[in-house]
Amino acid sequence: MADDPIISEAARRARGRAAGSNDTSRLERHDWVAVDDGWEPDTDLPPLRTEVSIEVPRKVITRNSSPDVPFDRSINPYRGCEHGCIYCFARPTHAFLGWSAGLDFETQLIARPKAPELLENEFASRSYRPRPIALGTNTDPYQPIEKEHEIMRGLLDVLSRWNHPVTIVTKGSLIERDIDLLAPMAARGLVQVGVSVTTLDRYVARKMEPRVPGPKRRLRVIERLASAGIPVRVCASPMVPGLTDHELENILTAGRDAGARAGTYISLRLPLEVAPLFKEWLATEFPNRFDRVMRLVRDMHGGEEYSADWGKRMSGEGAVANLLKRRFETACARLRLATNLSPLRTDLFARPLAMGNQMSLFD
Repeated sequence: MADDPIISEAARRARGRAAGSNDTSRLERHDWVAVDDGWEPDTDLPPLRTEVSIEVPRKVITRNSSPDVPFDRSINPYRGCEHGCIYCFARPTHAFLGWSAGLDFETQLIARPKAPELLENEFASRSYRPRPIALGTNTDPYQPIEKEHEIMRGLLDVLSRWNHPVTIVTKGSLIERDIDLLAPMAARGLVQVGVSVTTLDRYVARKMEPRVPGPKRRLRVIERLASAGIPVRVCASPMVPGLTDHELENILTAGRDAGARAGTYISLRLPLEVAPLFKEWLATEFPNRFDRVMRLVRDMHGGEEYSADWGKRMSGEGAVANLLKRRFETACARLRLATNLSPLRTDLFARPLAMGNQMSLFD
């Protein structure tokens, strides 16, 4: 298999990416398969580059009613994520765009530059009632293309201007750029940040999250945010059984030492296309761990690779999951880390004037 010219070419083009394949979307009627037709190409295909398309949705706030998450609304400035984390549960959403959950998810991205404007319009509605908006729940709002598009900064400007609460989860160091907006919001009780640290092992991190700042850099992000008075929680997520779960206590300790006030964790989830992608990656990068990791994953999901049951999908079930939960609770108690940050304020929200509306004093 190693000498297969198609496999070798695919591996070369995907260098620096986590996914090793680009299978056709599960929603497409036909599969696209590369075959060797016996003809030698005149030139090698170039490495895969990130391509960004523009989308203008009608609204930007997405609602949900899941009992597994502590928010009922979120915003995704981008679709797809250049960070390319192999375990990302958002990968299957690319199927709705006609793209693959594999390499397409990491290279075919969509930006929503009108998001700040649309958000302000939604705030202006008389029926709108403020509750914390979650950012970073699907794809990372501080992935590399944010440096050019600055959609996240525009959203924070709107949120700050109208005193609307927001929670952010990220692995990106680019969030430090926005401390000038986040620190005053934190002083008003309007923002909390979660920084995801999946492992302290730089080698494992580089293989698992190829375009994410390294573990030490993410701990530095926690330190800088905390020093600015911004409430931060360290997110030991996802915990991969048999690969990174032994680091749980060390990650929480490092986060606390950097200034995090709270800690959280989520177990590895492998919905839909994520399962085959993750197994392909694991067999390639850590073949000696493959059997153990997948056995533990199945132990945590009732014998399956993934269970979507509410109340179980985030933490799993069974002896392995229960032990991980007990370790987390014990570590947080010992480290004096909270498991929840204080509620954000909603009473400061000021509704924007709708276009042409001069009657805001009577709202």
